[in-house]
Amino acid sequence: MTVSERFRDRAVVFADGTAGRTVEIASANPLNYHQLVSDPGAMPPVSIDGKLFLPVGRAGKVPLVIVVPGSLSVAPSHLAHAETFVGMGFASFVLDPFGGRGVTSTVANQTQFSFAASAYDVMVAVRTLAALPQIDAARIGLQGHSRGGSAVLMAAMRRLNRGAWGDRTRVRAVLAAYPWCGHQPVDPDARGAEIRVVIGDRDDWCSAQQAQGFVQAIRLRGSPATIRIVAGAGHSFDRREPVQRIDNASVSPAAPTTYLADDGSFVHPATGVANPALVDRDLAVYALKAGYGVKGATIGSQGDQADLFRADMTDFFRRTLG
Repeated sequence: MTVSERFRDRAVVFADGTAGRTVEIASANPLNYHQLVSDPGAMPPVSIDGKLFLPVGRAGKVPLVIVVPGSLSVAPSHLAHAETFVGMGFASFVLDPFGGRGVTSTVANQTQFSFAASAYDVMVAVRTLAALPQIDAARIGLQGHSRGGSAVLMAAMRRLNRGAWGDRTRVRAVLAAYPWCGHQPVDPDARGAEIRVVIGDRDDWCSAQQAQGFVQAIRLRGSPATIRIVAGAGHSFDRREPVQRIDNASVSPAAPTTYLADDGSFVHPATGVANPALVDRDLAVYALKAGYGVKGATIGSQGDQADLFRADMTDFFRRTLG
């Protein structure tokens, strides 16, 4: 995919003949989680999209897994996962959070649109796709990668998703692949969804320890939640590409966690005070000034790491949605 080409303009056909069709999603660009939770009417609207793949020859409603990419946008690995889900008899939807916003990558600058916007994209994608006649709305799963992993985890948080989903959880299973867990609700209630995190212990973009803390908090809050830390694996170890360095990546994996108050306000790590005006950039600047910023990071897989990820992924969704 070229820089100027949008994912929606590509013709994507899987080996079995399954063709993707574009679905428009009416989303928004909240400034932060506080606006998403406490003032959703002020969120500037934006139209995003993605491609829906429906299994051939399946009668009746089918389960759905929504695949959410990370900072490098839609990659061949995401389409490969979607094709795997179709082969399992599920529908799959590959979300493109970037094209509709005129963004090609957030690797060098994660503040081009908020992490709250990424989570909201997932919430409204679930709401839109659940209404389709081919989709079993009681069996929807989410799979997010890196920034997308953060998006699916936060989308499952009841304190954040009630405005989009009402009083019931709309997803049954969430797999967050090597997610950034720098934002976490004080009340991590994911009731109704089972959470799974898979991350490598050599990840230099995201903190495995921070992910452990989030999973444990979700578990203590009452939801089934597990984490698998893969020895020797780095970031994006499911990509089936040699390990490579991304020189312009701007990361701060060791920065303190920023918690969200019940109204969505960020609680500043250094003051402990919840402030509705704080946005992602404020916290990124804090992390840089505190000395946590790092330039450059690696992605890719070695040996059988991509196969290991695929096996974990299929086992999880077959059990939770199948």
